[in-house]
Amino acid sequence: MIGNKEARATAGPAADGVPARTRPEASAEPLCQAYDAALLDLDGVVYLGGKAVPGAAEALDQASARGMRLAYVTNNASRSPSAIAAQISGMGVAASASDVVTSAQAAARLLAGRLPAGSPVLVVGSNALRIALRERGLRPVSVADDRPLAVVQGYTPDLSYGLLTEAALALRAGASYVATNVDPTLPTQRGLQPGNGSLVQVLVHSTGRRPEVAGKPEPPLHAEALRRTGATRPLVVGDRLDTDIEGGVRNGADTLLVLTGVTTPADAVLATPRHRPTYLARDLGGLLTSQPEVRASREGAFECGGWTARLTSGGGKLELSGSGDPVDGLRALCGAAWPGGQVSPEAAASAVQGLGL
Repeated sequence: MIGNKEARATAGPAADGVPARTRPEASAEPLCQAYDAALLDLDGVVYLGGKAVPGAAEALDQASARGMRLAYVTNNASRSPSAIAAQISGMGVAASASDVVTSAQAAARLLAGRLPAGSPVLVVGSNALRIALRERGLRPVSVADDRPLAVVQGYTPDLSYGLLTEAALALRAGASYVATNVDPTLPTQRGLQPGNGSLVQVLVHSTGRRPEVAGKPEPPLHAEALRRTGATRPLVVGDRLDTDIEGGVRNGADTLLVLTGVTTPADAVLATPRHRPTYLARDLGGLLTSQPEVRASREGAFECGGWTARLTSGGGKLELSGSGDPVDGLRALCGAAWPGGQVSPEAAASAVQGLGL
């Protein structure tokens, strides 16, 4: 869903069903006015390791005051919507349980649409995932002897070998397999820790079964968020290219990448078509501003703000000159790098080094 005329002009021919966006897009309006709802990731966007990202609460409060609906859409299935709402409310973010959409809810709806009411489902995950299943009329169980019709796996920090064993037995007996998400890592203040995707690999490796995924970037969680918010012009906001941004791209929604979590500036420069955000911002303050145009010049350079970036004629090396807002410099670099997609990781890292991001 392209939000404005300037944005439509920057998308090239589709490749493998994904629009080949060639540069970040422009928006004359502040994003909070150009879109009716923000579908916000939590970890790395609103908070990091249990502490609020600086300025996040204030930016969200202002976006809401300007009429943007806020929904918190998370792949983390370890806590209930009410617990998540209480946590972010304690950080100064006004939120209720109805504003939170989790991959546990998406997984529960997915299973409830396929299984008879009251069906046993073996839960490899937290009590929040069990609650989500009960809300959809399914019966959570913990042992293979209960003959579950499905196994659902979500992140929990106290996962036991015994529960993994029960799940493996159930899968070998023919139960279907759903994962709330397959994020390989979980961002924390101490650094990246193993996420649900890494834990899922235990069962994949031991049974040969691969799960159907309910969370980002797959469609079920995005559909759940739209269903609960009623959004018609959503903006997906996240810090991960492979979940938040890819999910938006695959579901036809515009996206905003913020640099407060997992993705680095060099990662953004190297993004493949499936992972290229519509917009870039340092943090959630980007919701309150317009997005500048990235202009292509006849000399093959790309300009944004006070910065100029170009890919050398020999290919593979990025040159950046100018000054101003560092994010404008990053936008210009993406404009230079994305069309060809031939920039090396070393060249991207070198080009962004002077931006201070």
